[in-house]
Amino acid sequence: MTSAVTTEKSRPGYGQLLRTPGALSFLIPGFAARQPFAMLTIGIVLLVQHTTGSFGDAGIVATVTGISMALFAPQIGKLADRRGQSAVLIPTVIVHAASVVGLTSLALLDAPLWALALAAVPAGASVPQVGPMVRARWAAKLEGSPLLSTAAAWESVTDELTFVVGPVLATFLCTTVHPSAGLLTEAGLTLIGGLLFAAQRGTQPRPVPRLAGGEKHASALSFPGLRVLIVAFVGIGAVFGGMLISLAAFSEEIGNPGANGLLYGIFAGGNMIAGIACGTIAWKIGPRRRLILGYVGLTAAASVLWTVNSVFLLGALGLVVGLCIAPALITGYTMIEQLVPAASRTEAFTALTGAVAFGQAAAVTVAGRLTDAHGSSYGFLVPAAATALALLTLLALRSKLAPKAPSRVISTSQSPSNTSPAEPSARVNERVVGHRVPVTVD
Repeated sequence: MTSAVTTEKSRPGYGQLLRTPGALSFLIPGFAARQPFAMLTIGIVLLVQHTTGSFGDAGIVATVTGISMALFAPQIGKLADRRGQSAVLIPTVIVHAASVVGLTSLALLDAPLWALALAAVPAGASVPQVGPMVRARWAAKLEGSPLLSTAAAWESVTDELTFVVGPVLATFLCTTVHPSAGLLTEAGLTLIGGLLFAAQRGTQPRPVPRLAGGEKHASALSFPGLRVLIVAFVGIGAVFGGMLISLAAFSEEIGNPGANGLLYGIFAGGNMIAGIACGTIAWKIGPRRRLILGYVGLTAAASVLWTVNSVFLLGALGLVVGLCIAPALITGYTMIEQLVPAASRTEAFTALTGAVAFGQAAAVTVAGRLTDAHGSSYGFLVPAAATALALLTLLALRSKLAPKAPSRVISTSQSPSNTSPAEPSARVNERVVGHRVPVTVD
């Protein structure tokens, strides 16, 4: 059921968002700094598979990287909340670049698998959390504004653009220049882009080293809604990881390794297209319902991937899967404002990013073993199983996604005292001074 205080004539657009004072100063370097994120896993897979001849071994190294990132990303976010983004980001990008160069060198020297896995730990643990930091900057600048959900859509589009450009660029470099070129480029872009982003100190959220009264900060993970979202994002990460390995294996099977970048780019392109569309829609249903409906579509699309055996059909179905991911991602990130207090939001955003990395890493390992043993079709079973399990979790724990303290609608013609007694049971979608906006009920 949906009710409204009054209806919006239009959804705030991207043009209005980009005119937010100070936005471009962090968006442009932020885009450059997050490009390497989409190149890391595919670069590791292609290099290690080249040196060892096994997708399974490549999957293990990529998995260690992803698990390290999943474990350390929330800690990086927590430090950024407490000490400031720039203070945390500068040493992080330096360590990451050095770690990736070390891992690349070991792979080229035919080091044993255990050594590659060991080197993957610091490479993953030091992945700069630029995307969550950008989202935290938006959340700080737009808190309570209807532009916040537009910003979430913009960030999803930006993320997916990196997943269009990154894998294609890494695959091109690894297959036409040198197997190590993808990872070395990733390290260089991380260092340069990260330092440029860290230099934008004026737009970073104010650090909160201690709460009023000396109280300790509550960890973002202590909020049950975030924990449910983490499960959903692990499933989404499994789609990315399963597609990455299975598309690479499929391209090898048909004798055209270069098709991998194109197919993955189509998949990511679908996500980007859906993200652009989501940013222009004035939603009439609550975010919890949107998340579940989006996940139902994603699970349905992922469940038939394993049946496809032609490039054309795989590209078309990959596009559909990509189209279904963006609504779930955007909605999940948008819900953070209602589920987690401002002092812990960077940690919350990095927890979701880490969940995607963990799901991707686990899927890369399982799909790698399955493709080595049975072929690419079996690798596509991983996204199907992961999304189905995550959907069941969402349905069972959907009550945890209800915000504890909904925002109030404030307008020039209606004071807070005039709100309906029934309002606490409703989810206020957004608030902005001087405008009335929809109030939706899940």
